Amino acid sequence: MDKDALLYQIAFSRAKNINIGTAKVFAAKGISCRDFFMLGASELSALSGLKTEYFSDSKRHAILETAKRECDFVVRNNIKAVFYTDNAFPHRLLDCDDAPAMLYTLGNGFKEYSHVISVVGTRHCTFYGAEFCRQFIEELGQKIDDLLIVSGLAYGVDIAAHRAALSNNIATAAVFAHGLDTIYPAEHRNDARRIIENGGFIATEYTSSDKIHRGNFLARNRIVAGMADATIVVESNRKGGAMSTARIAGAYHRNVFAVPGRVSDIYSSGCNELIYNNEAEMLRGIDDLVHALNWTVRKPEGTQQELQLELSDDFKRILNYITGNPASTVNDMCVALEMPYSQLSSTLFEMEMADLIVAVPGGKYMPL
Repeated sequence: MDKDALLYQIAFSRAKNINIGTAKVFAAKGISCRDFFMLGASELSALSGLKTEYFSDSKRHAILETAKRECDFVVRNNIKAVFYTDNAFPHRLLDCDDAPAMLYTLGNGFKEYSHVISVVGTRHCTFYGAEFCRQFIEELGQKIDDLLIVSGLAYGVDIAAHRAALSNNIATAAVFAHGLDTIYPAEHRNDARRIIENGGFIATEYTSSDKIHRGNFLARNRIVAGMADATIVVESNRKGGAMSTARIAGAYHRNVFAVPGRVSDIYSSGCNELIYNNEAEMLRGIDDLVHALNWTVRKPEGTQQELQLELSDDFKRILNYITGNPASTVNDMCVALEMPYSQLSSTLFEMEMADLIVAVPGGKYMPL
């Protein structure tokens, strides 16, 4: 695509209330992205049936100037800007009228995968949730071809899902709530790099000029839900982004699953509520998912002896301690293991990179 056409697509997608649904309405009335900025306000009003105030020259000029800077940023950083009319736009999102008309991506772009699931949940993921993610995604990757795992790169369930996919050489996609000029949280920068290197991608509807805002994270949920065949809530309180994502997926007529937990566990209360209210199907393992989605399971191959990772003594000691004491902080470990803080911090980082543990809020770690 030439840069001029890209400019008008970026600008049009940034206009107020523009999404796939409204963009289709403009297109049906013969108004192109370029027309939106080149025609007069009265002419656009007559064509669209909207008030002329919507097309004020000052508003459209400001949008176009911002888009020029973003267009330069996109070209300079080899970002793929994909408009909803492009063949590369994820086809599952085309059924979601409130989805963004433009997406920006780094990595493998929007290769159309045959099987896509979104995995979401609390940032305060427990060992139960992290272990479910690890086992479920590992087993799913062993039985389902052409699989993509979608999440949001946040703490807790999100990063556990991404890392489980990476550990099993499964493509994974992270949907950001901000522009591609930054990584949030910064601690997951290396994970974002690995996602791209492993054949996955990172994507967003936001530009480099958009500020990180709390509302963006809720808006991001409709992309996470819309890109997938099914959304899985692993752990969640009764309120939170994961519950929002589940209900958006339900509104899109996509399958929604929730992992049940003990009635006394706060981070299973949301999942249990979804199941109780028939807003989600109970998910006990991959068989429930495969059966509900009618997916074809890969035929088993000859068994091969599993390679065992050789762990150092320090790795073993730390892993054993974290497994038995999942709520412990780094300071707790320093005392219990009699290790200097600097040595422990360095070893914990190495273990994270080896996908043995995952960091969770509060300076705590859990095994993967």
